[in-house]
Amino acid sequence: MKNELLKTRNIGISAHIDSGKTTLSERILFYSGRIHKIEEVRGGGDGATMDHMELEKEKGITITSAATTVAWKDYKINLIDTPGHVDFTVEVERSLRVLDGAILVLCGVAGVQSQSITVDRQMKRYKVPRLAFINKLDRTGSNPTKVIKDLREKLHLNAVAFEVPIGLEGNHLGAVDLFTRKAIYFKGDQGEIVEETDEIPADLVDEVEEKRMEMLEAVSMFDDAIMETLLEGEEPEAEQFHNAVKQGVWANELVPVYMGTAFKNKGVQPLLDAIIRYLPNPKEITNRAKRVDNEDETVELISEPEKPLVCMAFKITDETFGQLTYTRIYQGTLKKGMTIINTRTGKKVRLGRLIRMHSNDRENIDEAYAGDIVAMVGIDCASGDTFCDENIEVTCESMFVPEPVISFSVSCPDSNDYDKMSKALQRFMKEDPTFRVHTDEESGETIISGMGELHLEIYIERIKREYKANVVVGPPQVNYREAITKVTEFNYTHKKQTGGSGQFAVVMGDIEPMEANSTETYEFVNLIKGGNIPSEYIPAVDKGCQDVMNEGPLAAFPVVGVRVNLRDGKYHDVDSSDMAFRIASRNAMRDAIRRAAPQILEPLMKVEVETPEEYQGSVIGDLSSRRGIIGTMESRDNVNVVNSLVPLAEMFGYSTALRSLTAGKATYTMEFERYEGAPNNIAKDVMEKRREKLKSDD
Repeated sequence: MKNELLKTRNIGISAHIDSGKTTLSERILFYSGRIHKIEEVRGGGDGATMDHMELEKEKGITITSAATTVAWKDYKINLIDTPGHVDFTVEVERSLRVLDGAILVLCGVAGVQSQSITVDRQMKRYKVPRLAFINKLDRTGSNPTKVIKDLREKLHLNAVAFEVPIGLEGNHLGAVDLFTRKAIYFKGDQGEIVEETDEIPADLVDEVEEKRMEMLEAVSMFDDAIMETLLEGEEPEAEQFHNAVKQGVWANELVPVYMGTAFKNKGVQPLLDAIIRYLPNPKEITNRAKRVDNEDETVELISEPEKPLVCMAFKITDETFGQLTYTRIYQGTLKKGMTIINTRTGKKVRLGRLIRMHSNDRENIDEAYAGDIVAMVGIDCASGDTFCDENIEVTCESMFVPEPVISFSVSCPDSNDYDKMSKALQRFMKEDPTFRVHTDEESGETIISGMGELHLEIYIERIKREYKANVVVGPPQVNYREAITKVTEFNYTHKKQTGGSGQFAVVMGDIEPMEANSTETYEFVNLIKGGNIPSEYIPAVDKGCQDVMNEGPLAAFPVVGVRVNLRDGKYHDVDSSDMAFRIASRNAMRDAIRRAAPQILEPLMKVEVETPEEYQGSVIGDLSSRRGIIGTMESRDNVNVVNSLVPLAEMFGYSTALRSLTAGKATYTMEFERYEGAPNNIAKDVMEKRREKLKSDD
């Protein structure tokens, strides 16, 4: 059992959209014997194995992360192919939360793109060790040297080439392994025959020696003995070298770079060798969980089958036969028929069926052990829930969930369809924490919110297809926010006397804007000294302040970025109560926000456009007309890349506009960057429209 754990790898494949992640996954499945025919992501056949949804096959993009298990040289690899499109960023978050290692895939032509930066940020957040794979070296303009430079300069990674490609573009034949100095060629119809030879192409000999020295020097930083060996002009031993690489990768201080073209079946097998050689097994990773009875105290989870069970549900999908819950087991053994406890709800549930996933196919199993990723069937829970047996009660830390920035109103002309739509929305909310649904109290409209137009369009399309409901969609709405701009004091007395005991509470302090780069939207600081407000009433003051954060004074948008400093107050032995302090702080906060020079904030999107050179001027002009701030511009082999920050309100329908502007030759990606104060004329317009809407809803 322990041996099996040592030979298990839990890895994910992440990248910018269209870098070839799913194509790489497809090759891994083929070379590991999991599938017998390679399908392409776009066109022909049944579509890629890992893109099992109809919409994924049609659009040629990955929407949900798919999980599978493959075998490579008697090692078991649990592999998750994650989406590259930023609108499905939560799929990447939830996958990285439970993985022990990752492959960062980069396009050999485009290099580090906007979503590569986001994915890298997510990997760093969860401290996931990674290897890099430069893909598409068969394409015109591919330049691995520039991609490695990008990795170092843009992502600040210690990226080091472990291979030198043999030929590029149409002449790409294979790679030279820098440690063994062997040339590797991929033969056969689908690159399944790997041939190694000591004969390096003559024109590469000097480059191989130079790059090999760079690699050895980088690796020697993790092993003093290797450094001494090199200084003496000797060669390090293979085992010594591989161990030093492992140390660097696990510490997130070294990123070995491999090269090839998944589409042309070159370079995948050496990458698989590197996965089992350099990425950690579940025993080599430290995972921690919080105690349910004391969240300040954490316990280390140990990947041993005999230990009390701790596992986490990281992804949920609803199937015809019940809910499918993707689960990472951190310690202990999960068995069919056992009773497990959901530590969030405290409920006991019996596990009826356990399966191992292969994309959308499934294989029934009786038990699974620490370090494994499997799926439970028919267990009712939410994404992020922790399950334990009766011998331990802990909760795994939940993942980071970004706030949605765009909303649509949805309705059904036929009342019979309304139930179907409600069912679909409930399911999607359970599966995707970034997808929110609420009913507008004034208008009674159902509002759905998400990470971008594509995110919501996909869900609307799924309601129509999977639930056969006719849905009418209202125009997109931007999720504006309100924020204060200056420090403002408050001093409020709540006093009410109506026969018998009255109500009395006094709160004093100030509110101040939080730092611009803060990820928190609200902070409460208790600075009371000497018990002027008894400690049992402090939570009521905090709650009262939070009560008014949902609706700002300008246009009833949520208020963000406020720090409340409670400095003083008064109470009465008889007349003070939780309710009195909650009402006092609610009124104090409402008045203080109104006096703190509030402003409307709008979401700014990071937009990256790739366009042929001749259309660059038109693209920049159009972005500027949308109030865009043009940032960096770079050229990548006749394709110019324009980076800009544009308010979301100006980006609706941009894909159509860009198509007509560039004869369909340009592409773009867009992701939320930050909230920023809207110009006065825009803020005025937003407030007027909001007032009209609220008036018409009355």
